[in-house]
Amino acid sequence: MEQRVLIVGGGLNGPCLAIALAQAGLHSTLIDAQTSDTHQDPGFDGRCYALAHSTMRMLKALGLWAGLEDMAQPILGIKASDGRAGEGPSPLFLHFDHAEEGPMGFIVEDRHLRARLWRDVAERPEITYLPGTIVTGQAPGRVELSTGTTLGGALIVGADGRGSQTARRAGIKRMAWGYGQTALVAALAHEKPHNGIAHQFFMPAGPLAILPLTGNRCSIVWSERSEEAERILNLPESEFIDHLKPRFGSFLGEISAAGRRYCYPLGLSLTDRFVAERLALVGDAAHGVHPIAGQGLNLGFRDVAALAQTLGEAQRRGEDIGTSAVLRRYQSWRRFDTAALAVATDSFNRLFSNDNSI
Repeated sequence: MEQRVLIVGGGLNGPCLAIALAQAGLHSTLIDAQTSDTHQDPGFDGRCYALAHSTMRMLKALGLWAGLEDMAQPILGIKASDGRAGEGPSPLFLHFDHAEEGPMGFIVEDRHLRARLWRDVAERPEITYLPGTIVTGQAPGRVELSTGTTLGGALIVGADGRGSQTARRAGIKRMAWGYGQTALVAALAHEKPHNGIAHQFFMPAGPLAILPLTGNRCSIVWSERSEEAERILNLPESEFIDHLKPRFGSFLGEISAAGRRYCYPLGLSLTDRFVAERLALVGDAAHGVHPIAGQGLNLGFRDVAALAQTLGEAQRRGEDIGTSAVLRRYQSWRRFDTAALAVATDSFNRLFSNDNSI
């Protein structure tokens, strides 16, 4: 059997894995339900990611960071506090500073990261890209496509998100629950410089994260009770800003909308295993955590790095990369990390998203 990996999912984890496998000397087929034009730069819309140092180092090792560094905003500090809308933050807060150790991480816009990944995918001869293609059937090491084609490989990787059909078809069960919260995401321009400081403001309905972007811009992830979030999302722009101001505060001066708004429901999901016969899961297909710590993409990219290294080492040893022995190494590497972070984010959200005085 050819040592080819069939990757299902064209978000961020899928193309990143294909690039990492190519660097490890493995060929892959990237099956993407979306068409290729959906990955073009959509313009500034506020979506962004807080990249940990480990993620930055992985992107640098893959040759991707050079095309992103100039567009990334270093995180020079993090402030966390609680309070209520209209009352301002509590006078007691936690402040984490980068001191002399360099940035604590980097904020990168989705449009820049996505475009960088797909540009590299297009340049890698080891990667076969199938856009606008849906997997309609699945067996160990084999997929049936909407084009009528059947593909075989040593391994299938599900990178198709929280509703992963790849996991479902493999009989992998998922534990999941919602928080009754919805995250509102929006881009803002502001009057005063943010100085590279990220803010996490805990309110009874849910946290408000303020993430610095390059220039006098920021992105917010505002968690609200789902019914209220739907109402806020549909407010006219001026009313949206008026509703946000009592929560946001005045520390950055006047604020205004700088892009479109969108929302997504919040919940926790964990699969009971990361692997099955000739199959592995990465990213949200395996685990979905609350964005309270901004670690969802970092978790997924750590999956990518671990799986690529595991498969690359197995190939160099002459092993069949899709065997259960190889896949168990990947699962044992990643299972504890993801479960621990899922529990931590769940606990933080439950601790702060209430009106208790302690």
